[in-house]
Amino acid sequence: LKKKGAEKLIRAKTGLVIDPYFSASKLRWVLDNVIGAKEKAKAGRLAFGTIDSYLLWKLTGGRVHATDVSNASRTQLMNIHTGEWDQKLLDLFGVPESLLPEIRPSSGVLGETKGLSFLNDGIAIAGMAGDQQSALFGQACFNPGEAKCTYGTGSFLLVNSGKKAPAPKSGVLTTVAWKMQNDKHLTYALEGSAFICGAAVQWLRDGLGLIGSSSEIEALAKSVPSSEGVEFVPALTGLGAPYWSPEARGVIVGLTRGSTKGHLARATLEGMALQNVDLLLAMQKDLGKKVAVMKVDGGASANDLLMQMQSDYLGIKLVRPSQIETTAAGAAYLAGIGVGLWKNFADVTRIWKRDRDFTPHLNAKARTVRLKSWRLAVSRALVHEIDKRAKL
Repeated sequence: LKKKGAEKLIRAKTGLVIDPYFSASKLRWVLDNVIGAKEKAKAGRLAFGTIDSYLLWKLTGGRVHATDVSNASRTQLMNIHTGEWDQKLLDLFGVPESLLPEIRPSSGVLGETKGLSFLNDGIAIAGMAGDQQSALFGQACFNPGEAKCTYGTGSFLLVNSGKKAPAPKSGVLTTVAWKMQNDKHLTYALEGSAFICGAAVQWLRDGLGLIGSSSEIEALAKSVPSSEGVEFVPALTGLGAPYWSPEARGVIVGLTRGSTKGHLARATLEGMALQNVDLLLAMQKDLGKKVAVMKVDGGASANDLLMQMQSDYLGIKLVRPSQIETTAAGAAYLAGIGVGLWKNFADVTRIWKRDRDFTPHLNAKARTVRLKSWRLAVSRALVHEIDKRAKL
C-alpha cells in the first residue's frame, strides 16, 4: 500500500496511518487467504464487523447488522468527514460494501434483544462506541481540549477536538469520538495509543515471575527510591503512536550488578508513564495548545505511584474519578441518553464524581533530563526496525 502511494489518501480520508493495527488489511487478508471467503462475500453470505457489530447481531437474533461511527472509523474503510463507507477505500482494499454493517449514531435505539436464554426479548440496545471513545464519554470530556488516558493492557490517550476533524502531522490519529442521535455533526478526537501498558506488568508476573500478582508491582517499585538509571521500553508488540514501528522491540538498559527486581519494577511503571508523555506532546503540537488537566481511568489508574509518576513526567494535574471503569460507564451513558433516561451531557456531567487529584512534584529541569534518558532508550528499541529495513 505504501509503495502504491496510498498512505496520503488513507490518512486524509480516515485520519489513520497504514498499520496492521486496523481492520481493512486484516479483512483483505481473510478474503485472500481463507478458503471460500471471497466466494461467500460475492454471494452475500459473509458479513464483516468489529466486535460491536458481532454482539449486536447476536443480541438481536441476527436481525441487525450495524456499527456506530466511532467503531467504523477504526476499520480504515470509513470516510471520517462524511461518516460513510468510502468507495475509493473499498476499492483500494478490495472489500465489497455488501460485507459491511450499516453505520449508525453512537446513541439511540439500534435494535432489541431477541431469542436469548439470559435476557428477555424487547430490551432496547441503545449505546454503542469504541472502547476508548466510550471512555472519553464516560469521563464527561464533552468540550474541545478535554483529555483522558485509559490504563489497561495498553494505554490510550484521547483529546476531544470538537466538531472539526484535525489533520495531525505528529504521529497521532484523528478518530471519530461519537455521534449523538439528533446531532447532524460528528464529534472528533485526537488519539494516541501505546500497545503495552498494564501488559508490561503482566509480563513481569507471567514471563519473568518477579511478582505473584499484578497488584504487587506498586509495593515492589516503592522498595527503591529510584530506578537507578534502569530504563524499560515496553515495546513488546512494537511501538504505537507517535512512532508506528511494528518491528520495534522491548529493551531494558542501564543494568548494573546493583540492579534488583525493585529497580526493574520501578522502571516498568516509569516506562508506562513516559510513553504517554510522547503521546501528549505530539497531540499538543497538532492542537497548537497545551492540555492543562488529564482525567485518568482503567485498572492501572488505581496505582497511586504510577499516577504520581505520570503527573510528574507530564507536568500537569491528573484527575482520577471514583468510577475508573469509564469505558463501561460511557456505554451506559450513551444508552441512557439513547432511551431518554438522561437528557443531555449536563446530566452525565453531574453523575461523574472525582476521587483524587495528582499534581506534579518534579521541576522542569529534572523533567527534561528524565525525558532525554527515556528517548535514548526508545531509540534503541527502534534499532530493530532500522535493522529490518536494511535487510530488506
